[in-house]
Amino acid sequence: MPQALLGMELSEIRQVLGAREPEFRARQVYEALYHTQVHDLIQITTLPGKLRQQLVSEHTIGLPELDRRYQSNDGTRRYLLRLEDGRTVETVWMPEDTRDTLCISSQVGCPVDCKFCMTALMGLERSLTAGEIVGQVLFVARDNGLLEPGSRLNIVMMGMGEPLLNLPNVVKATRILVDSRGVGLSEKRITLSTVGIIPKIEELGREPVRPKLAVSLNASTEEMRQELMPITRKYHLKDLLDACRAFPLRTWEKLTFEYVLLRGVNDTDADARRVVKLLAHLNCKVNLIALNPGPGIPYETPDPERVHAFQAIVKRSMPCFIRKPRGLDIFAACGQLKRNEG
Repeated sequence: MPQALLGMELSEIRQVLGAREPEFRARQVYEALYHTQVHDLIQITTLPGKLRQQLVSEHTIGLPELDRRYQSNDGTRRYLLRLEDGRTVETVWMPEDTRDTLCISSQVGCPVDCKFCMTALMGLERSLTAGEIVGQVLFVARDNGLLEPGSRLNIVMMGMGEPLLNLPNVVKATRILVDSRGVGLSEKRITLSTVGIIPKIEELGREPVRPKLAVSLNASTEEMRQELMPITRKYHLKDLLDACRAFPLRTWEKLTFEYVLLRGVNDTDADARRVVKLLAHLNCKVNLIALNPGPGIPYETPDPERVHAFQAIVKRSMPCFIRKPRGLDIFAACGQLKRNEG
């Protein structure tokens, strides 16, 4: 079976080409894959014809294939992308006036079992390779012209999966995405969201090239968090906040805490005050997400007035934003990715 090149770093491409080829040939292949983003290996015209033919016979680029594309009334597009083994994964493009945001997946399904998230109902099928993570960006970017000069593209690793449970591939993909000879994005424009896998947060902090960190808080007490997010029984709230305080932020960086509001469960004024107390003395901001409903989820969305009241309390102490839902009509909003027809 031909070997996919997507996801390989420069050193790995050198190994693939072998010692007989000069080093600059590997750079040409690397830049063609990620910077020029060729559709076909035969298009790498900087290479001699014989080498191109060899690449074509022994390798593929490794881009995913389009299974389905869903178009929302608000401009959002949800992509169901088919991987080489036949499994499918979801990626969401959210266009805005001043920027574009791509929500990409790190696993097929998710093992974390958050009780308010539709992806959790799938369970975990497998983790994605670095090439499959980068491939989502390249496929959707090409389909929508998102990597043109002057474009402002943000990547959020908030799709299917828990990125910190696939950390080596997530970090490798990030290196390729931010390399000036690779895809050429900025570290400032890539964010990883986690439920709070504490040892992996510490590991991420040691990486010289990494995304920004967003932590899903979703509750103001230990007991409620464990009920909503069973995996947090292993990772206690106090220890999580200690890990966040120790996380080595760059000079331009804040931590993000995400909080999904569930009607009558975690959305009271008292919850908001406890959130402020928990996050005191952290260099952070808070994103509030009113629950995006879906079949199989036993919670309801709070009224907008309740969401704004919660925000007003938190906002007195730290930046706090309400994330506008996108793509609700096509099951593309946060917590809705479950390969639904829509």
